[in-house]
Amino acid sequence: MLFPGIVCLILLYVFLQQDSSEEETLSIATISQEQNEKVNSDSVSDTVTEPIDEPAVQKIMVDVKGAVQYPGVYELTTEDRVIDAIERAGGYLAEAQSTALNHAQKLQDEMVIYIPKEGEVTDQSPQNGLVVSSPAASSDLGDKVDLNSADEAALTAIPGIGPSKAQAILAYREENGSFQTIEDLKNISGIGDKTFEKLKEFIVVK
Repeated sequence: MLFPGIVCLILLYVFLQQDSSEEETLSIATISQEQNEKVNSDSVSDTVTEPIDEPAVQKIMVDVKGAVQYPGVYELTTEDRVIDAIERAGGYLAEAQSTALNHAQKLQDEMVIYIPKEGEVTDQSPQNGLVVSSPAASSDLGDKVDLNSADEAALTAIPGIGPSKAQAILAYREENGSFQTIEDLKNISGIGDKTFEKLKEFIVVK
């Protein structure tokens, strides 16, 4: 009677050991699968790039002057170029001199684009966001701008004179009459000694 009992205990022990081994194997397999899923998830997260914010296109106002069909102020965008502003102004006049202008330059708000006529001596250089035609420095009075006869377009062609200063010069002339000397320009608000020193070689009073 003792022998069959011992055999039964041995069989029961072997059976329990098999169940324990299967549970341990299942547990290891489950942990391994979870780790693989986590690694795959992290890998996918790493490969996802965040969207890059592109600069928003803004509406701007650009003043087109000189030898164009329809001079004036036009609404464009920061993605537009100088050539787009010229086209909005109806294109060039037959006598326009446009070879020195950078047609590919992007526009900025409050930009002034001045198109000279053929034979007009210019020095094309962007200044403070402006694309302007400026008279070249010369001792010849014929190359200087007469403060008593110049219109707004001629005044804004002077380096350092923008639309606001040009309008102030015209207003001063209407209220006080002709300039007696070029030093009278310092009577205008915003034009001090330092500004005048930069302007005097480009202006004359006739």
